[in-house]
Amino acid sequence: MTVKNNVILNHDEINHKIRRIAFQIYENNVNEKEIILAGIDKNGYIFAKKLKLALQKISDINPILCKVIIDKKNPWLDIKTSITPEDYKNKSLILVDDVLNSGTTLIYGVKHFLNVPLKQFKTAVLVNRNHKKYPVKADFKGISLSTSLKEHVNVVLEGKAFEAVLE
Repeated sequence: MTVKNNVILNHDEINHKIRRIAFQIYENNVNEKEIILAGIDKNGYIFAKKLKLALQKISDINPILCKVIIDKKNPWLDIKTSITPEDYKNKSLILVDDVLNSGTTLIYGVKHFLNVPLKQFKTAVLVNRNHKKYPVKADFKGISLSTSLKEHVNVVLEGKAFEAVLE
């Protein structure tokens, strides 16, 4: 892949990654009637909505969206979700975010959902930056990228042109 003007993924590549991840999620949940796509607020939730649409096109699984609201500067504070624990109890759940950097946001998100028994718990990210501070991994990922700690990945998933840019 040629990186031009620091664009890591262009619109078509992001759509391709979304479709591929949706197929991987489907393969892992082929016997499920419904799954929970728990998107971390802002881009993770937008990514989860796009995964939901892709899953609906390729399978008969009913993906239920859940918005996960985490204070990214203070992730240990209370986490809120748009659905109740009863709604995801004993279900297959995928925690979704746009970028996995240090793992802080994902690990606190994982911790929140461990208070309820789940059938299966996986994580999905569009960009995995490989700077983990915590032992959390992306089960489904669009791209793995080695970057310096000073660099930032900005993902745009709204509008007419999606892109992931290294800044």
